Amino acid sequence: MKRARNFQKENRALFHGLVSFTAMEQECPLVEVKGLVKRFGSITVLKGVDFKALKGELISIIGPSGCGKSTFLRCLNGLEVMDEGAVTLAGNTMQRSTSVSQSDGDFERQAHLIRSGVGMVFQSFNLFPHKTILENVMLAPLVVNREPFEKAEANAQRLLAKVGLKDFADRYPTRMSGGQQQRAAIARALAMSPKVMLYDEPTSALDPQLVDEVLRVMRDLNEEGMTQIVVTHEMRFAKDASDYIVYMEDGEIIESSDEDEIFVNPKDERTRKFLQKFM
Repeated sequence: MKRARNFQKENRALFHGLVSFTAMEQECPLVEVKGLVKRFGSITVLKGVDFKALKGELISIIGPSGCGKSTFLRCLNGLEVMDEGAVTLAGNTMQRSTSVSQSDGDFERQAHLIRSGVGMVFQSFNLFPHKTILENVMLAPLVVNREPFEKAEANAQRLLAKVGLKDFADRYPTRMSGGQQQRAAIARALAMSPKVMLYDEPTSALDPQLVDEVLRVMRDLNEEGMTQIVVTHEMRFAKDASDYIVYMEDGEIIESSDEDEIFVNPKDERTRKFLQKFM
């Protein structure tokens, strides 16, 4: 809904110290990251990242390849185990310090709680090829949530209609286009009723003519108030659909602002140089 919610915009300003309204001080971010560090061997990929997302925002994370965007996204739901820092999502927190081992049981329990509120959509569709699209969407609610079959089926049918695949429920993934498969993957993630949707380059594996159909679903979810965090190279989508844009480089958040400001008047020279390639 592209900054249509003035209350959220004022809250975002509050988080950055631009305004101070007592009535807003009780509003908490749905997602909050503090001091996130991730290392692979001797290489530090994320260097103490801080991040906030309000409920209902669509935030695009942009930046050069290899700067840590996807690693950051995977750390948000524990797919990558952070080395230091804390991630809070809808009141659940997972955190680590240098004194905690990688296999720490408490962290795994914390990560499980976080994952229960997160839907994840990857570059590759990861659909089960031997199951129909309807069965793919139903599977997690049936197995993980132990929903009754009729309830899971009705919800899956509703979600397939939401993403424009009402007439494709009985098809197998191999008989569908890449755009259709990615929309089915979004429906599958939504089937678990997440509080936040994470997307890791959801259109990078698609032909250009199929990109818009996936981005349209994400815009529709934004209009419905779903909180979404998107790692993307689609600058047009980031500019047109995002409520907020984060620019990352070399494992750090360099700059963040609403979509108009970062494209029209980037504050950091590194952001400016990156965006010049797309302007």
